[in-house]
Amino acid sequence: MTTRREFLKTGVAGALLLNLAACTRPPESDRRAVVLAALIPVFLEGALPATGEARAELITRTIAGVEKAIAGLSLATQKEIGELFDLLSFAPTRMIIAGVWSAWPEATPEAIGRFLESWRHSRFDLLKSGYAALHDLIFGAWYARPDTWAAIDYPGPPKVE
Repeated sequence: MTTRREFLKTGVAGALLLNLAACTRPPESDRRAVVLAALIPVFLEGALPATGEARAELITRTIAGVEKAIAGLSLATQKEIGELFDLLSFAPTRMIIAGVWSAWPEATPEAIGRFLESWRHSRFDLLKSGYAALHDLIFGAWYARPDTWAAIDYPGPPKVE
């Protein structure tokens, strides 16, 4: 059971790390693109080609779809998403919170998969929410494109005549 003192210490430590991460962050879209380029192949394993230009193009298009989805969210939600990517892109918080010790471009799919599963099944609702946000943004961007519908046998929206 978490005590009130532990809860307050965690909150203060988290706020300090978040502020430090925000002070050292690169431009938002660059920061997100680096993290997403590492996460997308793990989330979409089996749906993407194994290698090559087609894989890179699909990852780039999915990142653009995530950016478009984020732009359509409320300003408060955009801020929360920005804070999530601040935590994931800043090396100390990436290591502490996600357990990914390598920079995102060098992180192995196994390390990223462990991070995602740990957040998915975390006892902390905040981490579960972070996982859900990443999952929904990536899959939403992926399946929003008609060229990906065949992978799930979706024939497309009904035609209105």
